[in-house]
Amino acid sequence: MISRLICFLCLTATWLTADPVKTRKLLTEAKEPVRIVCIGDSITGVYYHSGGMRAYPEMLQIALQKLHPKAKVTVRNAGISGDTSKGGLARLDRDVLAHKPHLVTIMFGMNDLVRVPVADFVVNMRQIIQRCRDAGAEVVLCTQNSIVNSPQRPIAKLAEYSQAIRDLAKAESLGLSDCFAAYEAVRAKDPLEWNLLLSDAIHPNMDGHKLFAETIAKTITGKDVSLGDVGPPPNPLAHTLKRLGKDKPITVFAMPPYDQHIEAALKKLHPNVQITVKPWPTEGKTLAELETAAKAVRAMKPNLVLIAVPGNLTEKTPQAFHQRYSWIMNWSLSFGPQEWDVVVVLPSAAKPTLNDAERENEALARRLVHAQDLSLIERLPEDQSPLPDFLAQWIATIKP
Repeated sequence: MISRLICFLCLTATWLTADPVKTRKLLTEAKEPVRIVCIGDSITGVYYHSGGMRAYPEMLQIALQKLHPKAKVTVRNAGISGDTSKGGLARLDRDVLAHKPHLVTIMFGMNDLVRVPVADFVVNMRQIIQRCRDAGAEVVLCTQNSIVNSPQRPIAKLAEYSQAIRDLAKAESLGLSDCFAAYEAVRAKDPLEWNLLLSDAIHPNMDGHKLFAETIAKTITGKDVSLGDVGPPPNPLAHTLKRLGKDKPITVFAMPPYDQHIEAALKKLHPNVQITVKPWPTEGKTLAELETAAKAVRAMKPNLVLIAVPGNLTEKTPQAFHQRYSWIMNWSLSFGPQEWDVVVVLPSAAKPTLNDAERENEALARRLVHAQDLSLIERLPEDQSPLPDFLAQWIATIKP
């Protein structure tokens, strides 16, 4: 019944809405800077779900620059965890209008559905829209991603709020970026692929944020764009290298065998720095136990976390492996914008010869790490250097 309702709601969203013609013209002409602000909740903001460095607003800027390389585009992220349409309305002047945007994208609903009745949600959204228009900004409304069904957030209720957004876009003649429908299209084709767009039950990972950005960019420009070739941020050791450069002490939380080798690797490059390594035991542990241990990381506040999940650890289904592995990474990251470095080492870096099951686990882990917008430490099969040397060589390749 729920799936039929979702399909019906997605199929009924076939009307034409008003494209952001002024912003599209500014991008095409590339004569003056284009300012865009994306307001929303934790799904919009920069949090652990997508690696703590970027979310879909940052990906939207990359997408628009791909489509219009001569344009000067600034996309500002105004997402705050736990926010609703009511909160967005209250902070609109400070977080959005003060930046004099040409275009505002609005993505609320995930928290409204548990705290704000849909009628009040629509009233709040209308006020946000009108105040943006009064300030001279165009508006694009965005539905949110589809989610794992739960008693707190039933899919059917989220679909109701998504439909309210579609109805509002039609009534107000606004551009509509139907991200909910985009996610549901993936789920209809391949449920596992849809599941792999999520970092947890409701929040997308970076692969999901790229789908957001591609969908919103299409609404803004009328053109398709792919972000599949966009890798993680170029400096995975930004916090660590900054401290090393100032000879400040470093604390590392590392899974074996790297807990035995990371100090020597760092001291090859910075011999005078005080380094404290706290081991993260994995022997005899399950993925669930490693996930539980990861919950201690945020209170620990290390400078560097090295995740090296053994290749023999698995779950009954890819979805279950995804859930456990993602939460190991999620809990290892700070809640909001990244406060320390998290890097993942694949099993083959320490054990070049893997059996079939380990190779399968590693392939899925590689995808999950990329989807989290984190960096991997890998080595070529022919590289037989000792682990401290290998780690030092990897660190030396990173440009601060």
